[in-house]
Amino acid sequence: MAITEARKRANQKWNEAHKEEMRYLQYRSKARKFISDLANDDDLRDLAKRIKEKQDKK
Repeated sequence: MAITEARKRANQKWNEAHKEEMRYLQYRSKARKFISDLANDDDLRDLAKRIKEKQDKK
């Protein structure tokens, strides 16, 4: 199903108004993809360590 011109304009307007949220969502998606499909055991241990350190700071 094709996207209408009105929907394209509405999407563009939302994207412009929510740049930081878009950035957050893109990074989150990339992180999940990396963990699921690309990370090896060393990467996962490093990430777990970094996550724990960040959680302990709060």
